[in-house]
Amino acid sequence: MKKFAPIAAVIVWAACVRVDAQELKKIKIGYPAVSYNQVHIWVAKDAGLFHKHGLDAEVVFFRGGQMATQALVAGDPPIVNIGTVVQAGLQGHDVVLIASSESAYNYSVVARPGIAKVEQLKGKKLGVSGFGSASHNAALILCKKFNLEPNKDVAVVVAGPTMERLAAVDGGRIDATILTPSELPRARKQGLVEVFDMLDLGIEVQGNGFATTRSFIRSQRDTVLAALKAYVEALYYIPRNRDETRRITAKYMRTTDADVLDATYDWFIKRVSKRPYPTLKGIQFLLDEVAGKMANAKTAKPEQFVDLTLLQQLDKEGYFAEMGKRYP
Repeated sequence: MKKFAPIAAVIVWAACVRVDAQELKKIKIGYPAVSYNQVHIWVAKDAGLFHKHGLDAEVVFFRGGQMATQALVAGDPPIVNIGTVVQAGLQGHDVVLIASSESAYNYSVVARPGIAKVEQLKGKKLGVSGFGSASHNAALILCKKFNLEPNKDVAVVVAGPTMERLAAVDGGRIDATILTPSELPRARKQGLVEVFDMLDLGIEVQGNGFATTRSFIRSQRDTVLAALKAYVEALYYIPRNRDETRRITAKYMRTTDADVLDATYDWFIKRVSKRPYPTLKGIQFLLDEVAGKMANAKTAKPEQFVDLTLLQQLDKEGYFAEMGKRYP
């Protein structure tokens, strides 16, 4: 009988693998940019963290925050890592943030040579990824701070994802655009000039976050919680696994440029908190910004746009402490 033991073990192992595969919950998770603030989504997928928490996750790229938000509103995918849900929420859509990786807009304004300061954008075209996207919100904030009226003093135009915007500046179709730290090395090598770092504004604002709908939370709370666990674990995994993170980042950013990969990784570990609570103060800032155009923003409360119960559950269960021990 002993000679059959290895065969029996293989059969048992194969059966377990089949059961595990059957029990994995299929889900799509969207992301709108090829940037440092999406790294944890890529790592959660390729380092097997979604799988570890029971999900067969497919990560889907959308061309900008507007398209990603529209997809979330339509329910496909049911979870998206996007810049903001404020405008969609004010329009009556059932969208909420359950976590956040940014409490400031880590953007820089870059422009063609000859433009050295923000004021020189007057009469020029400023490209963003899409209306309602984080880059669009950043552009509106920038204009307000420098007393430039959008689409009167500065034409704020949709110019697509990062590489298309950079090509548009190079081709003269736009004069400037707004980029994350991941994208700055490419812009510099292209000969563009960094005009302004928006972190210098010192504004607390709700940036990129993990978003879903209240209805999906009600119907699939365990699935959302599993996705959030993988999201949080990635935040702890990344600082302890530089080489693997850079390899995964290179795949999704489709580059081997060491400057781009270093900027992406370094900014992520510098700016992203391991306790990813959305900033209510930052959401209030966005409400104040759109109050002139959306009357219901004046009476809206930041709490309307978040569901903190899942993060609070992880906190109560000691999940953050567990991650801290696992990735010291």
